[in-house]
Amino acid sequence: MSAGWVAGVTRARALRTRCLGGEGIREVAASPTLDDALRYLAATPYRHATAGATPAEAQRAVSATLLWHLRVLAGWQPATGADAIRALAAGFEISNAEHHVRALAADPRARGTPGPHVPPYRLGALATAWTRLARARTPSELRNALAASVWGDPGGESSASVATGMRVSAALRLATAVPDAARWAAARLALLFAREVFVVGRRMPDVSARRSARLLGPRAVSAGSYVDFRQALPATARWLLEGVDEAADLWRAEAWWWKAVEQDGRELLRRSHFGPQPVVGAVAVLSADAWRTRGALELAARGGGPGDWPAEVLDAPG
Repeated sequence: MSAGWVAGVTRARALRTRCLGGEGIREVAASPTLDDALRYLAATPYRHATAGATPAEAQRAVSATLLWHLRVLAGWQPATGADAIRALAAGFEISNAEHHVRALAADPRARGTPGPHVPPYRLGALATAWTRLARARTPSELRNALAASVWGDPGGESSASVATGMRVSAALRLATAVPDAARWAAARLALLFAREVFVVGRRMPDVSARRSARLLGPRAVSAGSYVDFRQALPATARWLLEGVDEAADLWRAEAWWWKAVEQDGRELLRRSHFGPQPVVGAVAVLSADAWRTRGALELAARGGGPGDWPAEVLDAPG
């Protein structure tokens, strides 16, 4: 047992108090206006989502709070733990790159920022290639920078190609670097692939399809229909789509995915030994709480109440 793991796991368990929790999330969701919800959040760990913000700004502030907690947690870890958190937090760098390439495509004169209304997330030590990506001045330069990094070539220069390619790469890296998150990575990739191909109707770039086949299998990736795709998936990915008979209902699978991640995370946090598992669990629980809080803010912006959202959006497992 190293002193680094003792400190890292102790910090991970302490961060459980930074969650809003089921009761708080339901309070936010029931707020009659977004400003009411933000006033409630002012006394919580998500207090940086200030009154007067738009729904998108409030949700982004919640995400930024999560990122800060992950940066703090990573700072307490030995190298293996920090690497695991970096892999689990890859979505923040993907968001930065996606907004950046959109700004570059919209204005060829853009110089290294995603635009005044969408400032990049401050990644700190959780960045893998963002410093180089931020210097790109054209979509082509950004693609080349990705190709020269751990992300690999996304297979295109459009924001859709960049975002999809990076998410596929992130899933592979997560499954390899964090064994306890391998089933999360495979199922999330199956959901991404199914949405892109069978809902949006957008063909995956060849490089992303080949990478996807490493987790999903070549039969699934080459399937001509959603039904065939689901049947061909390995068990590590198929579990998420077992209750989704039609591609049009895939939106429900995201809530189920988060519920599974949170349940697994709570179990990992309960592990008594000092090592990466409680740290991975803490990231999972914090991330699920932030996702539910963002959903609750959207409900408040619509006038409050659960509407037709799945219960998993609001109800955290015990």
